[in-house]
Amino acid sequence: MAKDRIVYVCDYCGQESVKWVGKCPACGRWNTMKEITVKAEKPATSATRAALKAAGQGLEHHSRPLPVGEIEAETEPRMDMHDAELNRVLGGGLVHGSLVLLGGEPGIGKSTLVLQTVLGLPERRVLYVSGEESARQIKLRAERLSKHSGDAPSLYVLCETSLEEIYKHIEEMQPDLVVIDSIQTIQTEGVESSPGSLAQIRECAASLLRYAKGGGVSILLIGHINKEGSLAGPKVLEHIVDTVLQFEGDQHYMYRILRSIKNRFGSTSELGIYEMRHEGLRQVSNPSELLLTDNREGLSGVSIACAIEGVRPFLIETQALVSTAAYGTAQRSTTGFDGRRLNMLLAVLEKRVGFKLAQKDVFLNIAGGLRVTDPAIDLSVIAAVLSSNGDMPIDSDVCMAGEVGLSGEIRPVARIEQRIAEAQKLGFRRMLIPAHNLKGINPHQYSIQLVPVRRVVEAVRELFG
Repeated sequence: MAKDRIVYVCDYCGQESVKWVGKCPACGRWNTMKEITVKAEKPATSATRAALKAAGQGLEHHSRPLPVGEIEAETEPRMDMHDAELNRVLGGGLVHGSLVLLGGEPGIGKSTLVLQTVLGLPERRVLYVSGEESARQIKLRAERLSKHSGDAPSLYVLCETSLEEIYKHIEEMQPDLVVIDSIQTIQTEGVESSPGSLAQIRECAASLLRYAKGGGVSILLIGHINKEGSLAGPKVLEHIVDTVLQFEGDQHYMYRILRSIKNRFGSTSELGIYEMRHEGLRQVSNPSELLLTDNREGLSGVSIACAIEGVRPFLIETQALVSTAAYGTAQRSTTGFDGRRLNMLLAVLEKRVGFKLAQKDVFLNIAGGLRVTDPAIDLSVIAAVLSSNGDMPIDSDVCMAGEVGLSGEIRPVARIEQRIAEAQKLGFRRMLIPAHNLKGINPHQYSIQLVPVRRVVEAVRELFG
């Protein structure tokens, strides 16, 4: 008879080891190897066996290798979620028989997003499994999110944490979509450990994946992230599921961003933007209009950059404040921007342009609570810093896009035509762009004036005279 065995699994990358080591041999992180017990194979429970058999996962199933030319490549059928932002991030809708993981910090709005979405699917039979909240709590939230939540006969709520019991209800109900909130609360009888442990999460997710593929039912898992910002039970869970979505944002701001980290059925370069309101999440189809303030006329330290997140261009407001260091040691503080990149841009200003900022505090903020990683906002950051340093406002009808190199040159950026079109749509009259990006573009096809710049000095001269 087979015996249980103990293995050590890295809770960051999922690497397994037969003995404990201080440093993970795969990802190089220290003290991430966690002990789990792998139970010996034993007969499945009647509920699990019946569910898997009904899903077509019996032991009689065999596959054989096929030449790639004989494989039929059909378009995956997708479920319309009636949410343009969510459909975009999923790649056109939810694929039937897929396992999707939605992660995010506690309280960021994951359950709100999912519940609001399934309330808008009257043509689909949905089973909402909650291991964290009571049915009454879900009902109260549904009433807040939808005026017609009492008339949602296709939505069923189940408060259960046993995977075997969940399978029973799925077989009885035959839903089109199953939501599990959250995967950290579900446990299976095949693993003798507490819910939320690495072993439980891995076994439950793997079982749900087999069931989704065999039964053709789509399953949406909700998961929490840990203090490091990655999903709890992280890479082990990400490897199993088909799609990983991350819901992020600052709880003190109203905007939320839905990103695709992994997607076997679509692109990972898409993102969706939502606005958190009392009555739920509102889709933001044109984020540029919300991220720009109308009262920036005559204010120094404010510049407008055209950034691209995923494949969507939008204009953001870059705010900077430069003041004399009060205690002798200059401070560098950023919100929504990489602090190390700010230090690099300040060094470029001092070495290549001649502005002495070593004894001054510099504070930088990306308005709206967004975190932007697009290097094309470098030029806007430099412009905002110089504007605040000299107390010289930048014209409100000017925007810019350009990456700054260490020698002070303005490097070309990607998708320049999309950026120009977005700036033109919002009524800007001038746009500073890298000179190299002007090649192959007919500037006369745009009503906005395109100003090519090659070096930071040229951009400073163009903005401030």
